[in-house]
Amino acid sequence: MVVERRFIEDLMIKNNISKYLEKELSRAGFSRVEIQKTPVITRITTYVTNPGRVIGRGGETINALTETMKKKFGVENPQISVAEVKNPKLEPMLVGKYIANSLERGMNARRLLHSAIKDIMNNGALGAEIIAQGKLAAKGARAKSIKVRLGYLPKAGDVTKLVDEAKIAAYPKYGAIGVVVRIVQPGTKFPDRELKKIELPKNIAASK
Repeated sequence: MVVERRFIEDLMIKNNISKYLEKELSRAGFSRVEIQKTPVITRITTYVTNPGRVIGRGGETINALTETMKKKFGVENPQISVAEVKNPKLEPMLVGKYIANSLERGMNARRLLHSAIKDIMNNGALGAEIIAQGKLAAKGARAKSIKVRLGYLPKAGDVTKLVDEAKIAAYPKYGAIGVVVRIVQPGTKFPDRELKKIELPKNIAASK
């Protein structure tokens, strides 16, 4: 029970740290965070599109974040490093934010999701799924859900850990919309199958 409780606490701390960094580093293009505990230090790696904004002048920003990890979240000996996102089109958080911002500007949801998943797959993903659910039409319309899915995307078992996922909320003037983005990264190996690049359906291939 002690081990299970500690495991749950660690997950909660990681989730809280991720939410905090998402808010604090939004202008740096925050995508995700990886946390690795060792007997000596806790390594915290943040993935962003603009590392300079995280480091700050003379390391001022990253030093402030380190102190926050100690005082606010009780992390022992935190060591924060910054990694630049290699391909924003394959980062679920960044794709989700783009979709949410576009929905808030009134873009057509179905066309937007088709275009986004086309970009994901064209950048080498082995599978992807995007779901938008909520007030997707004008004021007074019922809430509905739009889902697009391509390639291989496991839904059960340990292999689901190989799927990157992000959940974002959009707030257009006619009501909230939840956006879920799931991506299987290029080169991911599954024990039960070998995946090949798929051909895009005509309706998605033609999207812009």
